[in-house]
Amino acid sequence: MIRVTHPRGLTTLIGSVAVGDWLSVSQARIDAFAQVTEDHQWIHVDVQRAAAGPFGTTIAHGLLTLSLVPRLIRDLVDVQNADAVVNYGVDGVRFLAPVPSGAHIRARTELVEASETDRGVRARLKNTVEIDGSERPALVAETIHLFVHAP
Repeated sequence: MIRVTHPRGLTTLIGSVAVGDWLSVSQARIDAFAQVTEDHQWIHVDVQRAAAGPFGTTIAHGLLTLSLVPRLIRDLVDVQNADAVVNYGVDGVRFLAPVPSGAHIRARTELVEASETDRGVRARLKNTVEIDGSERPALVAETIHLFVHAP
């Protein structure tokens, strides 16, 4: 866990790495994402057709995997005394391997940058989403967070 008692403490922990717990990517989760996004491509939702397809099963939408990053890292970075945390952006997203239905994924997160601004501390996290049993990660993405604090 990357833990600080004030956002400014992040500037002293650059290079720190934390690894999370496994999270199941069930077919029900994939189907729910398809409903919300209206992306019903057969490789995600048609179990029978996907069994004969290129991956041998349904796979999670890449954007579903990306959208799970906040959930995957929520227990990895603990910044106390922040008045708010703002999603500042995402850089360098690369989808490297499909996530099969039923697979387990987790995040390996590295604090790669932290700098003070007039509104708080802006931190960049390199998040690698790993697939249990796979040498290739599902994705790599750098998320940027602004930890707002009072002066």
